[in-house]
Amino acid sequence: MGLLLSPSILNADLSMLAAEVARIESSADWVHVDVMDNHFVPNLTMGLPVVESLLRHTTLPVDCHLMIADPDRWAPAYGEAGAGSVTFHVEAARNPAQIVKDIKATGARAAAAIKPGTEFSALNGFGAELDMILVMTVEPGFGGQAFMAEMMGKVRQARSFAQASDLDIWVQVDGGVDERTIAIAAEAGANVFVAGSAVYRADDPAAMVARLRKLAQHSGTGH
Repeated sequence: MGLLLSPSILNADLSMLAAEVARIESSADWVHVDVMDNHFVPNLTMGLPVVESLLRHTTLPVDCHLMIADPDRWAPAYGEAGAGSVTFHVEAARNPAQIVKDIKATGARAAAAIKPGTEFSALNGFGAELDMILVMTVEPGFGGQAFMAEMMGKVRQARSFAQASDLDIWVQVDGGVDERTIAIAAEAGANVFVAGSAVYRADDPAAMVARLRKLAQHSGTGH
């Protein structure tokens, strides 16, 4: 299990999305796409047509984070479009175990996200089927929020769950990840890091991704 950087395009210039993603292709492992529907979260970003278009213009695998109502209906379509990983929120799911099966049937990795107020136990019953667990380190909906260090307890739970089950489950953190906080998340057991503002507000996004990777690697984590 490697350490992976998945920059979020939420803070990129969306008018030139392909070019913005190209700025990180030399150093990022994935590109994180936040899909918001203004129902599950109070923000509206992009949907399936934009993801389909982006997939034609990047060599990076696409990591789709669906902050939407009714993921039971919509999540598999992102896998069918070619996303490498599809994350749904347990809080919005009617039948999370079935969503996982439906996403995997498309060939994509299946992931579940939990908001700051959601207990890790929300993954009971289907957690072992997941390819990745996303622990939100901010309230979902808007970029640029402050990192919630108190969520590291859930990150440790996720890492312990994966290790106890001898499962290759990635543990992702999303929200407020920057030069100051990435080591904290790595030490807690995260191995996939979503950074948006820190990357796209930097003069050189690719260099910032490389910088964040080094900081996570030097945190002393062995995950």
